[in-house]
Formats: sequence, C-alpha cells, structure tokens
Amino acid sequence: MVIDSLKNCAQYTSLNPHFAKAFYFLATHDLASMAPGKYPVDGDNVYANVVEGTLKKKEDAKLEVHDQYIDIQICIRGKESFGWLKREDCKKPVGEYNPEKDILFFTDEPSTYFSLTDGEFTIFFPEDGHAPMVGEGPIKKCIIKVKA
Repeated sequence: MVIDSLKNCAQYTSLNPHFAKAFYFLATHDLASMAPGKYPVDGDNVYANVVEGTLKKKEDAKLEVHDQYIDIQICIRGKESFGWLKREDCKKPVGEYNPEKDILFFTDEPSTYFSLTDGEFTIFFPEDGHAPMVGEGPIKKCIIKVKA
C-alpha cells in the first residue's frame, strides 16, 4: 500500500509497467470537472472510474480484495477514510470471488484506518484488503484500475 500526494506520483511509475500511463492520465485530465463514469486509458491494462457518492460508517464498509487489478484511488473532493488489513489476515469472506468484477469481500475488521483529502491518493495492491468510502458526507473520487 502507498499513501501520498499526486504531486509525488512520478516516484511510483517503476512499481508497475502500466503506472506511467495511469499517472499521465491523472496529470493531463481535470478530474474535478469530469462526470462520473468509466474512462479508457490503455485498453484492459488501465482504465479510470470517476465516482460521486455518500460515505458510510466504518461498520458498513466491507474489506475488499482484487486479484487482477491494482487500485489507485484519488480523492478529488471531500475527505475519505479507508480501512486496511493484510490480505493474508482476511479470513471471513462474504460469498465467492467474482472474476468478472475482480472482487471478493470480507467482514474482518481492518487493522488500521487512514484518510485522504483533495489531491491525495493511495495504491492498493492485490495483497491489500481495503474498505473504501468511509466517513461522512459526499465524496468525489477517481479509481484507476491497473492490470497487476
């Protein structure tokens, strides 16, 4: 997992062969003015989802993991908290892994929480269980999905 400001994103391009395209997209688009929806970046290797929604209480946010994609989650407007737990410690699955949506949920308790605000991002790798959309009020965010 990584937590940082978008102004430092160039430091992370070596972590994955597709990160350069993901961070180029972030640097060349005005996320605040983009409508919610899915935006192609590089075929199935990289795509962006702009999301607006209402945050939820910690107890209502389930941990999730992904096998095929890395999440780069960017806070555009608001303050969003995330729960985090090592995937190996996620022991209470909810249902089965959905390969079409690349997601499996868990009811385990996160071991830690952290928050992002405007212009900050986090990177969740397949080994990171994460519970997004925690807090109060509305949020606008961008989730870049990067092929692992």
